[in-house]
Parts: sequence; C-alpha cells; structure tokens
Amino acid sequence: MSDEIDAIRERYSTAQTFKFGDSRSLCMHLLSLVRSGRKTATCSALRDIQIGEPMPAIGRRDIALDWDGAPALVIETTELIQCRFSEVTEPMALAEGENESLDEWRTGHRRYLERNGGFSPDMQILWERFILIENLS
Repeated sequence: MSDEIDAIRERYSTAQTFKFGDSRSLCMHLLSLVRSGRKTATCSALRDIQIGEPMPAIGRRDIALDWDGAPALVIETTELIQCRFSEVTEPMALAEGENESLDEWRTGHRRYLERNGGFSPDMQILWERFILIENLS
C-alpha cells in the first residue's frame, strides 16, 4: 500500500494524508459523499490539528485514505475558516453534505467531538472547503 501512496505523492508532492471520520462506516460514508459531489467541506477540532492531524493549507492537494489506509481520493483546499463551534453557519454546515439543517449538523458533530476528546460550544474548529481533484478508486 505504501508503494501506491508513494506513486500518488509523486504527482502531489506536497500532499498530506488523512482519513475522514472515526470509524470504518463513517469514513466510507463521507468518502461516498465527496465522490457524489454532495460533500465539499469538512471541519476538525483545532486541538486535534495542534496535536498531530495535518494542518490544511489553501491550494494544497491532499490524499484522503480509506479506513484501511488505501488512497481513496485527492482534494484541494480552497477556503479555511477558524471559528467557534457555535459560530458555524448553516451554509457552512450544509456544505459538509451530511445533514439537512444546521441543527442536525450541530447534533451529529457534537456527538463526534464528544467521542474524540470533548466538546464545548466555544471550542475552536477549523472549517475547510475543498474541491475533488481525483477519485483514486
């Protein structure tokens, strides 16, 4: 698998790798939303980025991995917004493609954040808009 990632990194030399979600089922679901064009944004708790997740960068192309670590797709970051969880707007939430309303987004993301280190409405998040560059599957 590392040979496959190395070959893709030759085309995208500055790319970081990452996984969407915190479980196999969520990862696969989110990858399918990106492939369908419904998911054009994502967000992370700023604390997670500060302790090891790759920091997104506007204009950089990154490789999203499937749950087993195989390259799944390449995205390019087009916009970054750092804000409090409570400041996420409905257009930001809907761009993530997972929910039909801001309230649904808040409920789902609160659960995710609680599972992954804790939640506070004032916690800082990094919201990222991206475009799909290449579907690798």
